[in-house]
Amino acid sequence: MKKPLLFLPLAVLLSVNLAAQDWAQLNTFRSANKTLEKSMKKEDRVVFFGNSITIGWLQTMPSFFEGKPYINRGIGGQTTPQMLVRFRQDVIDLKPEVVVILAGTNDIAGNTGPMTLEETLGNLISMTELARSNGIAVVLCSVLPASDYPWRPGMRPDLKIPELNTMIREYADQAGVVYLDYFSAMANESKGLDPELAHDGVHPTRKGYELMAERAPGSGSGIVSIRKPGVKAADAVQSLNQAGVATASRFGWIRASPHFYATEQEVQQFVELLP
Repeated sequence: MKKPLLFLPLAVLLSVNLAAQDWAQLNTFRSANKTLEKSMKKEDRVVFFGNSITIGWLQTMPSFFEGKPYINRGIGGQTTPQMLVRFRQDVIDLKPEVVVILAGTNDIAGNTGPMTLEETLGNLISMTELARSNGIAVVLCSVLPASDYPWRPGMRPDLKIPELNTMIREYADQAGVVYLDYFSAMANESKGLDPELAHDGVHPTRKGYELMAERAPGSGSGIVSIRKPGVKAADAVQSLNQAGVATASRFGWIRASPHFYATEQEVQQFVELLP
C-alpha cells in the first residue's frame, strides 16, 4: 500500500523538469502565432514585446489594441535572456514593421538569477540587431520607475533603473533607433510610481497605461506613422540629408517603402522636407 508514495517525488521532479524545459515559455504564444499568420494582414504590424507590464496593458486596457494591427507578446516575470530566446518566434516570424521592446526590470529583480546592467543592455542590443537585420524598426522603451520590488525587496531599482535607462538611451542614440521615455513622465520624487499609476509600485493601473498610451505608436505625442503615397523611403532620407537635418541619420533603418516611424517632435522637424 505504501509503494505508490515512492513515485510521488519522481512525479514532482518530472513535472518540474518539464516546466524547466520551456524556460523561455515558447509555448505561450505558439498557437496564437500560427493563427495570426492565417487571420491577420501584415501591413503596419507592431509587436509590443515585454513582460507582465506589457501583457498587463492588454488585460487592463484592451481598447488600446482593438482595431489596430498591434500584437501583444508580453509574458509575466520574464527577463531579457528569456525574451531573447523567443524573439524569433514571437517577433521576427510575425513580420512586423515595428517592435516596441519594454524590458529590464525583472533582470534587476533577479527573476532568473543575478544579472549586471551591462548584460541586460547586451540582450537589448542583440534583440535590436536581430530586428534590424530582418527589416524591423525598433523602439526601445525606458524601464518604468520602481522604488522597490514587493516580491524581492532591497534590490534598489530606484538607483539601477535610472542607470539602465541612461545606458539604453545612449545606445539608442548611437544606433539610430527610437528611445521611448516612459520613466520621465511617470516617476515620482522617490523614482518610483505613485499608487494612482501603479497599485503595487510596479505594475501600472489603467491611469498608468493611459499615460503610456499617449506616447505609444499611433498616438498624438508618441511614435507616429508617416506616409506619403508614391514616396520612396530612400528618397525621403536623401532629401533629409541634403537639407542637413541633424536627426536624419537616425532613420537609417527605414525600409524601402513609404512607411516609417518617428517621434512626434522629430516629425515636426522634417515632415515638410519630404518629397
